Amino acid sequence: MTKGILGKKVGMTQVFTDNGELVPVTVIDVTPNVVMQIKTVENDGYNAVQLGYEDKREFLSNKPEQGHAAKAKTAPKRFIGEIRDAELGDDIKVGDEVKADIFTEGETVDVTGITKGHGFQGNIHKDNQSRGPMAHGSRYHRRPGSLGAIINHVFKGKPLPGRMGGNTRTMQHLQVVRVDTDNNVLLIKGNVPGANKSFVKIKNSVKANTKKSLSKQHNK
Repeated sequence: MTKGILGKKVGMTQVFTDNGELVPVTVIDVTPNVVMQIKTVENDGYNAVQLGYEDKREFLSNKPEQGHAAKAKTAPKRFIGEIRDAELGDDIKVGDEVKADIFTEGETVDVTGITKGHGFQGNIHKDNQSRGPMAHGSRYHRRPGSLGAIINHVFKGKPLPGRMGGNTRTMQHLQVVRVDTDNNVLLIKGNVPGANKSFVKIKNSVKANTKKSLSKQHNK
């Protein structure tokens, strides 16, 4: 069963658990999502539920966005995402809301976001390469090393200076510490990808946590 919700990263803080442990958590605002579209294999080639998060002013949206939102009887949304093979309930339909209570405390989730952008960076900062000798006679200080044995050809994957960050990344097996349905907030243990105020997608974990399973076997 796959379920998920869209939200916005607010920031990080600390909370005490019931057993007195102080844990760092990421605060994610999950204002009720609206089901914008339900995709099926017959019509779209795959099953998915399309969700919309946070209303956008009408004059900031174009005609296709307004028409798409009108089918769900809602306002155009700032962030739209799909939950593949979602099972949010048999009676789910376009225009319904998905709220924070879709998750429970202690559940493990995968959070997907876009990492912070750092602009154009050199190979030392970007790819953790080492610098050359800093003596006056050296011509190799912070520049890239050899580009390979073939003249006029750079091998694919060669670490070189370039844009750093701004990549889609998923953190797996993060624990939901608290579900605040009154304020539409999820507290997730640890950090999640992205800067504050960036949009994220939260889904229940799809892979088994091998570290925990191995530790249980070891303790037996």
